[in-house]
Amino acid sequence: MLTFPNIDPVAVDLGFLQIRWYGISYIAGILGAWALLHYRAKTGRFGWTVEQVADLMFYGILGVIIGGRLGSVLFYNLPYYLGNPLDVFKVWQGGMSFHGGLLGVLVACWLYGRRINRTFFEVTDFLAPVVPVGLFTGRIGNFINAELWGKTTDVPWGMVFPGAGALPRHPSQLYEAFLEGLCLFIILWWFSARPRPLMAVSGLFLLFYGLFRFAVEFMREPDAHLGYLGFGWVTMGQVLSFPMIVVGVVLCAFAHGRFR
Repeated sequence: MLTFPNIDPVAVDLGFLQIRWYGISYIAGILGAWALLHYRAKTGRFGWTVEQVADLMFYGILGVIIGGRLGSVLFYNLPYYLGNPLDVFKVWQGGMSFHGGLLGVLVACWLYGRRINRTFFEVTDFLAPVVPVGLFTGRIGNFINAELWGKTTDVPWGMVFPGAGALPRHPSQLYEAFLEGLCLFIILWWFSARPRPLMAVSGLFLLFYGLFRFAVEFMREPDAHLGYLGFGWVTMGQVLSFPMIVVGVVLCAFAHGRFR
């Protein structure tokens, strides 16, 4: 059994202001994604300018924050927020949904694509390879917050999380950081380094994220107020990820002419 590092969630406490690692993780993900898109724009091989990258990131940041928070509220804990509506704005306490953030970013991509006369999939294909950077840092933030832990386990790397009882659990946040962050980034960065058919990169992102998230959900403790949604094992994360797998397969098939 490994010892949970028990890092203070507050990175800097100025008394009148607290800077939390959770917020820093989001900033790090945004800056990392921005730097990589900036690099690709400067190569001149992808047809994007540095100025367009900056504008796209601004739209994307709004999509992540608004969509991620609304997704957490609507998908995971609507009754609580109906009773405590002001808590919707307390994003520094955690509570961001990837699936909601994804929907928010997709809307942002559509709006920005209209502004610069690019198709929706031209924008998403360019953005998709750097999204795993934010997923990686976000899951590290979940780990530091000691939230979204896994099921109880007897594997040697199990951890006892604060507030999760005395039994060791899967560090599922680190599983997700590895799969949805590092592995997905390597796959997409390599795949998108060469010209690909329209929709192919976006489809690959949806497919592999959906598969990775669906798999990790088997080792992640379901939200206490939701529990399992069916068959004693189906979680909300799997319900939301399954359509991503299906759409990812369809987009990849269309991109490679399978339905022509």
